Amino acid sequence: MKAVVVHAARDLRVEERPVPDPGEGEVRVRMTHGGICGSDLHYYLDGRVGSFVLQGPLVLGHEVVGTVDLDPSGRHAPGTKVAIHPAYADHRCPECLAGHPNTCRNARYLGSAASDPQTQGGFAEHTVVRLDQLRPLPQGLELDRAVLAEPLGVALHALDRAGDVRGRRVLVTGAGPIGALVVAAAAARGAAEVTATDLQDKALEVAHLVGATRTVRVDREPVPELAHDVAVEASGSPRGLSTAIASVVRGGTVVQVGSLPGGDLSVALGALVSREITLRGAFRFTDEIDEALHLLATDDRFGHVVTHTFPLADVARAMDVALDPGRSSKVVLELS
Repeated sequence: MKAVVVHAARDLRVEERPVPDPGEGEVRVRMTHGGICGSDLHYYLDGRVGSFVLQGPLVLGHEVVGTVDLDPSGRHAPGTKVAIHPAYADHRCPECLAGHPNTCRNARYLGSAASDPQTQGGFAEHTVVRLDQLRPLPQGLELDRAVLAEPLGVALHALDRAGDVRGRRVLVTGAGPIGALVVAAAAARGAAEVTATDLQDKALEVAHLVGATRTVRVDREPVPELAHDVAVEASGSPRGLSTAIASVVRGGTVVQVGSLPGGDLSVALGALVSREITLRGAFRFTDEIDEALHLLATDDRFGHVVTHTFPLADVARAMDVALDPGRSSKVVLELS
């Protein structure tokens, strides 16, 4: 089978690998679509994601869907369309026992060098996963739309960290793929207003298509202060976080979902105290992928986030397009 394998920074190959056999409690999936995530881009460009450094060749990809190829348990018939929850936790650590498996210290995540040994990903023609990672698709949901389930789960978890957004004014700083999905999810959950900010016209165009009531090019106009009940920071920039904090009302909530750089950061935090602002982090998701699949099956707006699709053989070109926010949002690979 063919697989997308990163060996080192800028060393990305489409390789032939043996078709894996499922073990006990496992299923083999014929992969059909995979979304390129920021972490895939970092492994491609830098050979690492933050402190997670490649330990050897790694099959990329965790935003993946496909059809059941072989389920020895007989629970899922061949051809069943499925999304894959990319994480599995140990369910024994303090974080899991406290009800936060997304922060499990021993979690494994598809296409990640965060664990030792690293966990091979799903950008391949076939992948073996655990039975409990499968999510059969709702009726009417096609695989090319379901590929958004994982990043939409991230967006929904960020909103869950913010609380109920019905009737509230929401700001999203950074309208890349995750930010655009936060915009769409906030609109779908009944937010009264959703404002999206970015430096790129393309990102703001997508944000408008998925439900933003206002868009702001932050290099051309300021974001109003004290004008939002909730802010979700999705750009991963210190300036974006400063903007989010300044934008919310007294007693407002800011959720950081974009990955900030390591080390010391320059962020304007004074208003956290004087306005009693709540600042929360959001990491991956737990079961929000189930709500994501329901929304994808029932609300067409989410499909606008996918702007480009490439065959597996053109993965290098797909990566380069995904690296250009001036022309792309979510870029998807057709894996088989």
